[in-house]
Amino acid sequence: MFRKNIKKYLPSLTKELSFPSHSPFYSLPSLLLSSFQVHWSASHCSQLKEQPHTSEKDRSQLAATDARRCEKEERKLRRQSEGKATQSVAMESFMKGIRGDAPCVLDMDPTHTVGGGVEDFYGEDHATEDQLVTPWTISVASGHTLLRDKRHNKGLAFTETERDAHYLRGLLPPALSSQELQERKMMKNLRSYEVPLQRYQAMMDLQERNERLFYKILIDNVEELLPVVYTPTVGEACQKYGSIFKRPQGLYISLKEKGKILEVLRNWPERSIQVIVVTDGERILGLGDLGCQGMGIPVGKLSLYTALGGVRPSACLPITLDVGTNNETLLNDEFYIGLKQKRIRGQEYADFLQEFMSAVKQSYGEKVLIQFEDFANHNAFELLAKYGTTHLVFNDDIQGTASVVLAGLLAALKLVGGALADHTFLFLGAGEAGTGIAELIALEISRQTKAPLEETRKKLWLVDSKGLVVSSRNESLQHFKKPWAHEHEPLKTLLEAVQAIKPTVLIGTSGVGQTFTQEVVEAMASFNEKPLILALSNPTSQAECTAEQAYTWSKGKAIFASGSPFDPFEYEGKTFVPGQANNAYIFPGFGLGVIMCGAIRVHDDMLLAASEALAKQVSEENYANGLIYPPFTNIRKISANIAASVAAKAYELGLASRRPRPDDLVKYAESCMYTPVYRNYR
Repeated sequence: MFRKNIKKYLPSLTKELSFPSHSPFYSLPSLLLSSFQVHWSASHCSQLKEQPHTSEKDRSQLAATDARRCEKEERKLRRQSEGKATQSVAMESFMKGIRGDAPCVLDMDPTHTVGGGVEDFYGEDHATEDQLVTPWTISVASGHTLLRDKRHNKGLAFTETERDAHYLRGLLPPALSSQELQERKMMKNLRSYEVPLQRYQAMMDLQERNERLFYKILIDNVEELLPVVYTPTVGEACQKYGSIFKRPQGLYISLKEKGKILEVLRNWPERSIQVIVVTDGERILGLGDLGCQGMGIPVGKLSLYTALGGVRPSACLPITLDVGTNNETLLNDEFYIGLKQKRIRGQEYADFLQEFMSAVKQSYGEKVLIQFEDFANHNAFELLAKYGTTHLVFNDDIQGTASVVLAGLLAALKLVGGALADHTFLFLGAGEAGTGIAELIALEISRQTKAPLEETRKKLWLVDSKGLVVSSRNESLQHFKKPWAHEHEPLKTLLEAVQAIKPTVLIGTSGVGQTFTQEVVEAMASFNEKPLILALSNPTSQAECTAEQAYTWSKGKAIFASGSPFDPFEYEGKTFVPGQANNAYIFPGFGLGVIMCGAIRVHDDMLLAASEALAKQVSEENYANGLIYPPFTNIRKISANIAASVAAKAYELGLASRRPRPDDLVKYAESCMYTPVYRNYR
């Protein structure tokens, strides 16, 4: 009876243990079944031999018969088992033929996979559109579950065959739709919303129910949707995050988890993490302390890592560290989703961050890229300095902003003339963005002229809330401002500094709107044929001036770029197209480059390489329109070129761990990129 029952239920049990063909456990169910049957048969024969009989002759005859039967059955089952195993290997050989040169189970070397050792478990990078994949990895899902799995859901795009195979009959309307039709429908709906925050919410809802359609739409309509999923709309979303919160995206690690951060990281369902974007919410864009509601920033940044840089979604992890907030409005808001306490400081904060950084390395290894995002100045510099030599870390506010601005300046030289060293730079804002940009510019000038860094820094001047940063203020200056304190008389206002320093380039990183006044812009235009004005603060409301103001007040002379997008503007019959010095040009491609070469640390020369690669992507047509950045429509090609340059520099510096080095890094970068086209399911 036991034998009949177990043979009856084992097939359904092994069906529940189905695995995709690229999984190392693909042939496990059939082997389990046959192994169990062989074991049962052998033990059953043994029991028969031990049974008492009425006579010695009967026992001998029965034993001989049972032995022959058992031996025959064992040979049969072993042949079946070997046949199934051979069939599995044959299937992988067939799949390898389809994949071409892409790795498969037969020759997978963990050190040669994307990310220098992070395996593409779901086939997101290597699967082709025509290759059949299994839309689950552990057990047979119900159709109801499949429709709620954002990674595999296709909505009305499930074919008739797929609807039969995956229990979807009756759960979907009978109509069939293509991904392209779904995209047109979604874009029509998005364009019908008048409020940007409604578009943001609609996109976030789509991301949670149909991941591939979300990224397909974002990639195909990047210029239109970038301001929706990121700045400036994401700033408003963070301000209202508690009210619009529906379901968690990413990990929330609060002070309640102190001492248990490693356990919290293990709660995240993915193990092959390549990029983490983490914030403590203290300086969200130009909006200040938003505490736990700053999660919109890591979520938005990682969406761009995938859409613009091709890093697969399952390898991205957004994290918010909730260490309290000093925002009284949030502390008194009944809908606030974070800890209602003041921020911790000092050693307690340092210990909490140390536990987090150690836990990340223990969970995800040496080569996971940790991007610090929107930390306050006093923490941002310290964290980058402390962990820059022990972890693979990158601060987008300091390094990413610096790299994208430097790229714009290098490109602008074709319009304004001269070399970088021939220009004088004045910054409004001496925080992490301003000083980070200044340092990278000084490094590039030093590299070009072979002059000492201390000497090249004298070409750059900073203005903070107390006026021009000068050496007479040294005792009261924060440590990151001191390298920029040059010999000069104290000046209180930006206008005074512009009139005295006579810069050729004016850069705003203050986070305070409308600080490039008409007098300031007119002064810049009075002693520059083509003044370069960069109003970089985000969101749009915090920009130092608008594109219209810059072009009008300079009488059309200015070359203008901003952090948030502005529409083209017509002045005296000529249409000016403002550039956007958006970090999204740099960090997705930079991150892809770091990942694909298996870099173990970030070096300043890798940032310079990214800047130079971006500057080279500006075409003559772009220059003719006054642009110093290429259009976002080509962002994936741009990101591939940036990734290749960053990886090449990492190999040159000995910081890349992936061996051997690919012959064509641009093609390799393109091959590593996630594509959101729907897959066909078995």
